[in-house]
Amino acid sequence: MAGRLKQPTGRYGGRSAAERRAERRDRFLDAGLRMFGDTPGFRATTIAGLSEAAGLSTRQFYEEFHTLEDVLAALHLRVNDWAEEAALTGLAAAQGESIAERATAAFRAYAANVTGDPRRLRITFTEIIGVSPRLERQRLERRSRWVDFICAEATAAAERGEAAPRDYRIAATAFIGSVNGLLHDWQAGFVDAPLDEVVDELVGLLLGILRPTGWSPRTD
Repeated sequence: MAGRLKQPTGRYGGRSAAERRAERRDRFLDAGLRMFGDTPGFRATTIAGLSEAAGLSTRQFYEEFHTLEDVLAALHLRVNDWAEEAALTGLAAAQGESIAERATAAFRAYAANVTGDPRRLRITFTEIIGVSPRLERQRLERRSRWVDFICAEATAAAERGEAAPRDYRIAATAFIGSVNGLLHDWQAGFVDAPLDEVVDELVGLLLGILRPTGWSPRTD
């Protein structure tokens, strides 16, 4: 395709062209969540099939995206945004509580969000793997954002005397790797345990990083 099709600019049915375009994009992303996150999966989906599932035309697809990989990339970011918002909401709800309660609240909110819809888990931990160097960079960049999130909260807790003072980057990276690996295996059916048990194990791992054996919180 030589280039993007020209977009209409007027209002129709009381909605602007930008509003109609945003609605179309959401319909494609919703269809992508259904097809990539369930059946048939990203690699077996066609542009024609995705367009049909969205109730739109292939012409409209090319007005919003270049390739199916663009849809997967947008979905991966959207799913991570939802999870991040959930973690921040959980953290805010536990404001003023102990570091153990805040970490538990934030991670439980995160886990509830990503596992509440199995299709989100599949997008995040399965479908994006091995697609292209571009998506691998995006996956690693988004994982780095989660590492930054944990480092910032851990450093703030250390400054309050609630966590051991240290450089948390390596430990936070290891923890995120554990989260990704365990949730991937749980989603794939290789971990035979209730989600609550999986979450408790990960929370315990995080608290062990923040408050290692032999370290005591500051009491002043």
